Order: sequence, then structure tokens, then C-alpha cells
Amino acid sequence: MQNQPRLSAGDQILNWLTTGVGRLLASIFVPLVTFLVLWRGFIFLRDSNAPQFIIVVVAIVWGVGGVALLYGVSNWLVEKLSGEWVRRLQPFIFIGPAIAILFWYLFLPTIRTLILSFQDGLGRNFVGIENYIFAFTDRVMLEAFRNNLLWMVLGTGFSVGLGLLIAVLADRTPFEKVYKAIIFMPMAISFVGAGVIWKFVYAYRGEGVGIQEIGLLNAIVIGLGGKAQPWLLLPPINNLFLIVIMVWLQTGYAMVILSSAIKGIPSELLEAARVDGANEFQVFFQIMVPTIQSTLLTVTTTIVIFSLKLFDIVRVMTGGNYGTNVIANEFYLQQFTYNHSGRASAIAIVLLIAVIPVMIYNLRQFRERRAF
Repeated sequence: MQNQPRLSAGDQILNWLTTGVGRLLASIFVPLVTFLVLWRGFIFLRDSNAPQFIIVVVAIVWGVGGVALLYGVSNWLVEKLSGEWVRRLQPFIFIGPAIAILFWYLFLPTIRTLILSFQDGLGRNFVGIENYIFAFTDRVMLEAFRNNLLWMVLGTGFSVGLGLLIAVLADRTPFEKVYKAIIFMPMAISFVGAGVIWKFVYAYRGEGVGIQEIGLLNAIVIGLGGKAQPWLLLPPINNLFLIVIMVWLQTGYAMVILSSAIKGIPSELLEAARVDGANEFQVFFQIMVPTIQSTLLTVTTTIVIFSLKLFDIVRVMTGGNYGTNVIANEFYLQQFTYNHSGRASAIAIVLLIAVIPVMIYNLRQFRERRAF
């Protein structure tokens, strides 16, 4: 009987890891090490006094590498199981972290907010539906509901309407890309940045404080022979001037999505309609609009959700004063200015309930694969 070759130390460790006990220990040790690595990276980012550049690099490496490591280790553990369990569990490796994040950062905070909405300002005593009565009867809240409705109807209508009009007209010019790039450029600006820009446009400082300082709009009005006005201090038209900012920001988004849908319409269909004697208005309203109806509704509902949650523009421009308050801004004021968490939570729940039907509709559109 021949002597079998002696295994090296590496081969012995590899053989041991393939045993049941080795797999069990590895399945415990590997996730533990992964967790410690991710935790130490978090501690470093939280407490380190290193230069900003080093912290940014570590954050990028820790974030991207940590996610890759987490997925890799989880997938490795699942692949150690039998084939049947691999087929059952492997899909959850990729959707599990997303579900966990949604549960921790969305579902649990929503439940906690719902509980707080039935408590007093300090979150200690149960007050029933008192906070909801405030949300639906207070004068300021009724004003906020009215303004949000105005944003939803006018802001969404003009954004989608102009986006559709530009998408159709730009498609007929040789400079389509240039025009669309210019219209889409405001989308690259944050809402706060847009508010600051337009605050200069509407700027007005009266003559009583020295030399009159005016913005672009007042300069145009004076140039046409008119008189400068404090546009943001004149309710209710000041809401219309704020809605202009939303239209400026969202028209580019609507234009790009609707333009893609229009380009998907078969050219033979449009040519056949024109050959049959249809004019351009008939082609637009009877061929284009019905064909892209699903995309049009999806874009509309998306902008409606944005208008319901609107906060940044109002906060930067007027702070909700002069009759421009909206629901999200009142929530901010109740929570961080008046320190009344009960009322703030009730307002947040009301806003959530208002958004849910639109979200459900959007999800149905995506599920039926008719959105784009």
C-alpha cells in the first residue's frame, strides 16, 4: 500500500472548511467580520478628525465597497446551501437590503408618526383626534390646503402643457437638441437654488430705504412705463409668481419624457392621418395625445405628487408668509418652530394620505407596463 502524499497546510484548511462544522463556523465568522469592518468604517466617519479629503475618500470606498461586500458575503452564504434553498433565498439577497431600508426608514417612522399624531405637543399625553381637528379647521391650515390645490392644478397643468407643447414643436426644428437642452437645464438646479435665483428676479426694495433696488421683473415693468411692485408681498397673486418657479423647473422633465413617448409613435400612423386629410390639430389631439395617454398621465401624477409635497421654494422665497403657506411648510413650522410634535405629525399623516392615491395609480401604471 502506497503512502498517500501529505497535504499542505492550505489544503488541510480548505478540506476542513468543506466539512459541516467548518461551514457552520465560516457562516458565523465571515458575516461577523463583515459587520465589524462596516461598523469600524462608520465609527471612523462619525468621529474622525482627519482632513476632509480623506473622509470623503473613505466614505466613497466604505459606501460602495461596503455594499459590494455585504452582497458578496450574503450571496456566498446562500450558495453554501442546497440547490433548492439557493433558488428560494437568492432573490431575497438582492431585494432584502432594499426591503430592510424601507422598513427601517419608511415603515417604522410612519407608524411612530401616526402614534405621535394622537399625542400632545411633547408626545407624552394622549389627546385623541385633537390634532386632526386642528389640521382641518385651523385658518392657516385651510390656507395651506387652498395653496396646495392651486399649486397642484396650475403648477401641474402649465408644467405638463408647456412640456408637451415644446416636445411637439421642438421635434420639427433642426435645433431640437439645443432647444431641449436649454429647457431642461433648470432641472440641474436644486429647488433652494432656484428659489434664490428667482428671489433676485422678484426683488423689490422701496424708495423709503434709500436708492430703490429692483429685480429683473420690476426692471422690465419700469422699462415699459409701469411702477415697481413687491410681487411676493401681494396675496393672492404672489402664489402665482411662486408657481412660475415650479413650472420653470418641471417643464424640462415633462418635455423629455413626453418627447420620448412622441418619438415612439409610428411615423406611418401620422403620415396616414395626414394623407386622409387630417390637419395638424387633428393629428395632435386625435392621434398623438391618445397614443401617449399613459405617459401623459404618469408624468402628470408625478408632478402632482411633487406639488403636494412642495416645501423648498416657499420656504426660501416667503417662509410661508403673506398668504403663501403650504402643507409641508406648516409641518416644518409646527415641528421646528413651535415644537408641537403632535400637530406636526398629524399634518404629516394628512399629507401622506393625500399622496397615497396618486402613488397607487402610478404603481399600477408601471406594473401594467403602460407608463412608457
